[in-house]
Amino acid sequence: MKDSRAELVDKILKLKEQRNAIILVHNYQLGEVQDIADFVGDSLELSQNAAMTAASVIVFCGVHFMAETASILCPDKKVLLPVLEAGCPMANMITAQGLRDLKKQHPGALVMCYVNTTAEVKAESDICCTSANAVQLAQKLEAKEIIFVPDQYLGHYVSTKTGKPMILWPGYCPTHARIQAADVEKMRKAYPQAEILAHPECRSEVSAMADFVLSTGGMIRHCRSTKAAQIVVATEMGIIYRLKKENPDKMFIPVSEQAICPNMKLIGLENILWSLEDLSPEVKVPEDIRVKAKRAVDKMIEVS
Repeated sequence: MKDSRAELVDKILKLKEQRNAIILVHNYQLGEVQDIADFVGDSLELSQNAAMTAASVIVFCGVHFMAETASILCPDKKVLLPVLEAGCPMANMITAQGLRDLKKQHPGALVMCYVNTTAEVKAESDICCTSANAVQLAQKLEAKEIIFVPDQYLGHYVSTKTGKPMILWPGYCPTHARIQAADVEKMRKAYPQAEILAHPECRSEVSAMADFVLSTGGMIRHCRSTKAAQIVVATEMGIIYRLKKENPDKMFIPVSEQAICPNMKLIGLENILWSLEDLSPEVKVPEDIRVKAKRAVDKMIEVS
């Protein structure tokens, strides 16, 4: 007989205590998963929490590169990804060999990689970034040439905000790429008083039309403080659950019903319970890759 949701939650919480585990959950995850988290956040916030935790086990409810980042920062901890198949299409758009080939074409260029990359790509990079800190980091770089991988839209946004030319890899997030300028125009007409927030992974023309371009963590903070009663959100729809929960007096409207990442929805309560029971699937970055990748991630965390 299938456990009820309350029974599942109770079992998870008991096992979590027994295993000395912490549950880290990305803002795009299912609401029921967000509700049992020790911490809900964006990639940067989750990386920082992974680095600081005293737990022995990290249950990472997100996608594969996020669990890898936790493994890079916490080699002494067991990092679990409840559904191993939860990957990131953008991260898979670049390989370490592809980056090495690009570096050969631009000798001397500094490589800035988005956190949405594999550990092998991070190991080939000079500095890592997230959507929350990419502009801030790029402003501090003094390199004559900057290679930015893999998200062409985030890279373009950073270039326009800093005035620094970027050599862009043609990668993108399929979920954010589904959001069109026409969707923003439609919402602007339907909700003329609303603020429009866009994630920098959106197409350049979408970001240009938004009132604010923010990471998911930035959106959370902005929505707490804004006086706007209506807010149109141009990012993956999972964040709206948290926004409504934290701001019940405000109205949140997804810019497009198409903005759903199927991989971010693969993890449910059952998967978390099974993962804690079996202490698997584990994500472990090989030590030689981990050491190289950690240099790029450390540089990011130091200045964030």
